[in-house]
Parts: sequence; C-alpha cells; structure tokens
Amino acid sequence: MKIVIPGGSGQVGRMLSRHFHAQGHTVTVLSRSPRPAPWRVVPWDGVRPGGWIAHVEHSDVCINVAGRSVNCRYTARNRRIIYESRIRSTQLLSQVFASLNRVPRLWVNASTATIYRHALDRAMDEVKGELGGNEPGAPDTWNFSVDVAKGWEEAFFSTATPLTRKVAIRSAITLSPDRGGVFDALLGLVRHGLGGRQGSGSQFVSWIHEADFVRAIEWLIAREELSGVVNLASPNPLPNCDFMRVLRETWCIRFGLPTP
Repeated sequence: MKIVIPGGSGQVGRMLSRHFHAQGHTVTVLSRSPRPAPWRVVPWDGVRPGGWIAHVEHSDVCINVAGRSVNCRYTARNRRIIYESRIRSTQLLSQVFASLNRVPRLWVNASTATIYRHALDRAMDEVKGELGGNEPGAPDTWNFSVDVAKGWEEAFFSTATPLTRKVAIRSAITLSPDRGGVFDALLGLVRHGLGGRQGSGSQFVSWIHEADFVRAIEWLIAREELSGVVNLASPNPLPNCDFMRVLRETWCIRFGLPTP
C-alpha cells in the first residue's frame, strides 16, 4: 500500500512509519519539521495546501496524527496551539479530500479517549460511553481537553467523503520505548524517585502497547465494513497508583514521591 501520515514525525507517527515501512509499504510522512528518515518525509504546515497534496491523492490510506504534544504546561498560548494544530490540520485535509480527483480509500484520524467523562463507576465504550465536559468539580484543564477532542472529531466528520471510509480512533495513551514519549516521561519520574501516584491515584490509566496499536490500525485497514468511532485501549486499565507501583517494582525502585 501507499500510506501517507500527516504529523508522522511525532511519537505515534514514528511508530506507524517504522511498522509499515518494515512491512514493505510505501510510507510518506507530512511534517512541520522534516528530518531524514528511512521513508519519504515531505514538508507541510498543517494550515495551507501545498505540494504535499499529490502524495495524499496517490495514497491508499491516510492516517492523520498531527497535533502539538500535550506534554507541556497548559498556558493560554500552549492551549491555543494544542487546539488549532489538531482542528485546523483536520479541516485542511477535509478541504483537500473534496478537491482530489483520486481519494484514498481510508482516512484514519486521531482522536482521544479523553473525550469520555472521568469515570470510576464503569468502562466507557463506543456505544454507551458518556462524553465528558463540565462535570461538577472538574478542573478547567479537563474541560479544555474534552473540548479539544470534540472539536477534533467534529472537524473530521463534518465533511462527507462518499468515496473514502472514515475512522476516528479514540486512543488511550500509547506506550513505546521512544524517547520523549509518555512511557519515557513516567519512567523518568520513577527513576528519579518521583514515581508515586499523581493526584489522588484513583483515576484509571487507560493505555495501549505500541505493538497492539499498530496491529489495531492494520486491522482497521483490513475491515472495510468498519467506519465511525473506534476505541483503542488495552482491556484492563489500572488505577494510577497501581500503574505507578508496577513501574517502580519493575525498575526495582522501593519508593516514589507523590505528585499533587
């Protein structure tokens, strides 16, 4: 297949690029900061059309994972960039798809499991899951994250693409050994004695392993009858305090200071 990955220079994009390149597929990454890689890397800014459109037009699958990392302080500026980098890039792709003579048969767009309400009572699934936003006592940062998720999916599904199947992946955090990823950040806390619970520690950590994530994408590509929203997560989330305890035990660290 010919696979184009907007935003493919981030952690999830690198995972996908490595996997599909190793499988013998032709991979093209669209990146704001192009760097040499074993696959083709084409510049784009996620805002304006450009020469990258030809690569989308001649691809079989488009997997959009563009978006500024959320591993930052939630200042007003960073919030704006987090929001706009996801919504504007998805809107741009929608406009481009409408103008193409030949469209990819599948468009997978990143979303996030953060769209669901913070739940300790039951699991959230694609059918009966409750979307979050403005729960009593929820911090402003939580509501912001839910607003980003809802805006992201609205930008994705608002334009009809009759010749292209669409799948929005509400993914949990993806754990891989890549530097700069969430596992690297959490393990760094453990190694420095700061790997205790975050907050109350009762909140569930939904996660998915790198290998399962890429296999799930392969499965979605093959299942042509599937479209719409799909959750990607391991079936056994852990409370944060237990999740961090497992990391400490695995790294042979006896204690970890909690983080407010």
